[in-house]
Amino acid sequence: MDDVQVYVGEVFFVMEKRFSRAIQLFLFDVKAVLLPASAKFAWVAHFVLSRLQVLWQPRKILNKGKFLPIFLTTVTVIAIAACADTLQLEQRQSNSTTIDIADCRTIKHAIGYTCVPNNPQRVVTLSPLALGNALVLGIKPIGSNNLVYWGERLPTYLGNKTEGIETLGTEEQSNLEKILSLKPDLIVGNNLYHEAIYPLLSNIAPTALHHFQGNIIWRDVFNFMAEVLGKQDIAQRTWNRYYQRIEELKLALGDRYQDKTISVSWFYFGRIGSNVKNSFDGSILNDVGLKRPASQDVTTDYGYIDFSEEELEKSDGDVMFVMSFTDNDEQALKQLQQRPLWNQLKAVQQNQVYFVDQLTWTGGNLLAADAVIDDLYKYLVNTP
Repeated sequence: MDDVQVYVGEVFFVMEKRFSRAIQLFLFDVKAVLLPASAKFAWVAHFVLSRLQVLWQPRKILNKGKFLPIFLTTVTVIAIAACADTLQLEQRQSNSTTIDIADCRTIKHAIGYTCVPNNPQRVVTLSPLALGNALVLGIKPIGSNNLVYWGERLPTYLGNKTEGIETLGTEEQSNLEKILSLKPDLIVGNNLYHEAIYPLLSNIAPTALHHFQGNIIWRDVFNFMAEVLGKQDIAQRTWNRYYQRIEELKLALGDRYQDKTISVSWFYFGRIGSNVKNSFDGSILNDVGLKRPASQDVTTDYGYIDFSEEELEKSDGDVMFVMSFTDNDEQALKQLQQRPLWNQLKAVQQNQVYFVDQLTWTGGNLLAADAVIDDLYKYLVNTP
């Protein structure tokens, strides 16, 4: 009997946590989604039932016959109260979510079509790629997400360009309440993290999502952002400048690295790996005409390979650029540098190992590309 009571207590504890989370999500959905009053309760009922399916499916609960009616009644009462609360919100948001067809352009994005403002003034970016590319195009978002591993640290190559931009959570978990409070006229995110909340975002402001495939499609994302923001002319000038710098770097390098390989390796949350030729930094090295080690002279789905410490030779080259992601990774790298495998690397023996900023070399935008080119000048041209 005691075992049964403990089991029931554990089950209800789990259900209480799930119930609390479902209600939190439900209340925000009711507040954020602007629906006609006549359809509102039907939508609420459908949403509640879908939440209940998630909550009930994994477990069978003792005395379910008594618990379920109480649960349903409680949720229904909350639903009715929340519906009444949205009337004031609708009036406050109606002007910001309605765009005259003459003032917008229809663009295709990762999951459909959206009519975006011709001249957006209050842009929110929900991915680092979108943030960086907006800044390249001369648009300063009013709010943006960070990657989890960014924490409070922003890439140094952005300088003071991010001052005054509100932080809206991480790419994986956007703060929807805060986004709503900023009253944006355009939201840009990606389909991996933001497709699930796309209906909510679209009811706050027109929303366009770019495809997510790491940084290997950084050029496509930049051109997409130029289209969404209506800045194709600036984008073309920026591309012209990038390729001009590439040609200048080629001339500065001459043929001194003609027969040498350039490696890019990283330490990431306990893993070791290298960026290959279709990564962001790999594509820049390719544009410059620099050779890669055989293990890195490949393309992969997300632009990198990882390997064990015993396979450390895959990171070797005549020159090796190394980056770490966290303080723990930096400590792991320092420990690795004390081991025989590290000292057997050709780049180490030739004193051609250079430590670079990870956020820059994986930046995925033309501001970061400029900084990578600066590093190549620093270490390959100006270093004896």
